[in-house]
Amino acid sequence: MAYPATEKNSMHIALYGATGKAGSRILTELLSRNYQVTAIVRDPTKLAEQKGLTIVQGDISSAAEVAAKIKGADAVVSAYGPPAYDTDQLLPVTQYLIDAVKENGKARLIIVGGAGSLEVAPGVTVIQSGHLPPEWMSIAVSHANALEMLRNSTINWTYFSPAGFFVPGERTGKFRLGTDQLIANEKGDSRISLEDYAIALVDELEKPGHERARFTIGY
Repeated sequence: MAYPATEKNSMHIALYGATGKAGSRILTELLSRNYQVTAIVRDPTKLAEQKGLTIVQGDISSAAEVAAKIKGADAVVSAYGPPAYDTDQLLPVTQYLIDAVKENGKARLIIVGGAGSLEVAPGVTVIQSGHLPPEWMSIAVSHANALEMLRNSTINWTYFSPAGFFVPGERTGKFRLGTDQLIANEKGDSRISLEDYAIALVDELEKPGHERARFTIGY
């Protein structure tokens, strides 16, 4: 469900990846609910100025760089996606985010994660199942390793795994949430729209239910 917008939301969100597929939907959802958002992007010209939005040039090249940009934020949302040719770039980026949030002291970190580490049977993940297409294996393993980094940290983190298919679609507000098991329909189809994923992520910001934990979504 989507909680109703207030006249002005006092929570300040720092958002990485705001120009990407997931990040742009998350930005739209945050602004529609009157959050104060700082979008940290490499190229500020890719974002239009909007009410409630502060656009800052930056990247995730070091913990110090991140810490300077997220100062004062109540939560940090990362929709960072590593390049396909080197998906393990996700790992130092995750560490920089962890270290910066730890220095911040009060912020929680929400990561737009992957589905590969979700279970399709007790003790068997998507990665281990043999059903994952080879071209997706690298990013799936990188995301699984990033999740372990969060679990070993001391910060307030949330890792939000999408469904198996994570694609543009409709904002329906109708979906199911879970924890460590892949959510699929009666036909075995695991799917969620980027728009509905964004609803659930912002819901989690408003009413935390998965702090220091992973959760997932699907129809």
